[in-house]
Amino acid sequence: MQAVLECPKITVIRPQGKLNAVNALEFERDLTAALTPNDVSILLVDLAAVESLDSAGLMALVSALKLAQNLGQSLKLCSVSPALKIIFELTQLDGVFEFEDTIDLAFVNP
Repeated sequence: MQAVLECPKITVIRPQGKLNAVNALEFERDLTAALTPNDVSILLVDLAAVESLDSAGLMALVSALKLAQNLGQSLKLCSVSPALKIIFELTQLDGVFEFEDTIDLAFVNP
């Protein structure tokens, strides 16, 4: 008998500072570029260094999530601060995105 072990390729993006209307388009381009290689199965967005997030930043994440789903890939958010988590809860996007407490847990639970 033969065992098959699949190891997903995980790409990590670590935005910093503010994700807002000023840089949301560039952020969305970075997310799209990370998702388009065929060998990527999980895109992990580490939000530990993100200070604030506005609607434009949220839309960049939502667009990337839609693209990931269309490509049969996964997008996860990790290290989301309590202040940012409230934004996801208020917009009811906390039920749409996958969250991991830390980046280490994201690698354990692909």
